[in-house]
Amino acid sequence: MELNLAGSKKSLAVSDAVFGVDFREDLVHQVVNAYRAGGRAGTKKQKSRSDMSGTTKKFKKQKGGGARHGDYRAPIFVGGGVTFAARPRDFTQKVNKKMYRGAVASILSELLRQDRLKVVESFDVEAPKTQGLIAKLEGLQVAGRTVIVTENVSENLYLASRNNKRIVEVVDVSGISPAALVGADAVLITVDSVKKFEEWLA
Repeated sequence: MELNLAGSKKSLAVSDAVFGVDFREDLVHQVVNAYRAGGRAGTKKQKSRSDMSGTTKKFKKQKGGGARHGDYRAPIFVGGGVTFAARPRDFTQKVNKKMYRGAVASILSELLRQDRLKVVESFDVEAPKTQGLIAKLEGLQVAGRTVIVTENVSENLYLASRNNKRIVEVVDVSGISPAALVGADAVLITVDSVKKFEEWLA
């Protein structure tokens, strides 16, 4: 498969195994959900009756005083423990490497079919200025929420992009997020990054 480079008359031969596979919605959905679930802290915790501090002494006699109670740590009282208290939990879902690679290849192929993927020879900015970055993207006809994938994320590019709400991420291939790819209006990839994708996914 041949891809035309944005902003150039050159073309690039790419692997059909990475940029020409069918879109598998079920696989992409599972991998994106697993990726997002893995980012959850899962640190919610409440105190149950046994976690509360204070005396466990029975505060009234068993009979003759109406309802029978033990101590004030019971959930029925204000300041008592929580019934079925929440505990810290792990939200991670198992996704094997083959599934993950297949989902990323499926996303890249679909982005290419929808003309949301553009390949450039290289990408950088001369100064850490947001306006310069926006102008460069507009020159390449890249609009909307954008993911920029480049082998060398320079300091200028990082600083120019971090205050730009249009830029979802500026990453290298190893730091790519399937959730960011799915949510982006446009993905800009350098030639070196394309070769890295092919080494990883083919």
